[in-house]
Amino acid sequence: MFLCENSFKMIQAKNLHKYYDQLHVLKGVDLHIKQGEIVSIVGASGAGKTTLLQILGTLDQPTAENGIELRINNEDILNMNDKTLSKFRNLNLGFIFQFHQLLPEFTALENVCIPAFIANKSKQETETEAKKLLAYLGLSHRINHKPNELSGGEQQRVAVARALINKPAIIFADEPSGNLDTASAENLHQLFFKLRDELGQTFVIVTHNEELANMADRKLVMVDGQISN
Repeated sequence: MFLCENSFKMIQAKNLHKYYDQLHVLKGVDLHIKQGEIVSIVGASGAGKTTLLQILGTLDQPTAENGIELRINNEDILNMNDKTLSKFRNLNLGFIFQFHQLLPEFTALENVCIPAFIANKSKQETETEAKKLLAYLGLSHRINHKPNELSGGEQQRVAVARALINKPAIIFADEPSGNLDTASAENLHQLFFKLRDELGQTFVIVTHNEELANMADRKLVMVDGQISN
């Protein structure tokens, strides 16, 4: 197992609040997540899970409050401008969503390459790495297929490869197996642990899947905008 007691804090958040107009969604969330840790976030619909994931993943901004802090990989996220933050996100964070969000007009290989092309990596280097990832995920024979030619499980594995192409420190997953059949879901769950153990990624996973939630190194339960444990 990659995680050790001396792992440094990959994510450190203090006093995270989020308001949408008068709706107080996050109510002072504090948390830390260690390097190489797999953390699940569970709770009822409306508890604030996805909002928290989006803020930790830098896709949304918390509401300014005294004592607020968000550090990822020892970088102060809240003091970055938009351009710096976009570059940081592209190079350090990977995302897997319930709906794979693959671009339908592109092949599996092309979809995986997109984040690396955004980072201005060379076409040859990127395609070589993408093919390695797709092979690792058992998709060598599907690299030239478009999303509508792939099964749901295959599409989600392409999305995993896309999330990994820039070798990010952290993978954020929002209901990653919510759209899959039982066998595909179980395969995806096992894959996350294999990736952590072999590549050292940190995973933060929002899920309603109790099996996946309980497999995690730590399960955080959200209730009414706060972490209850």
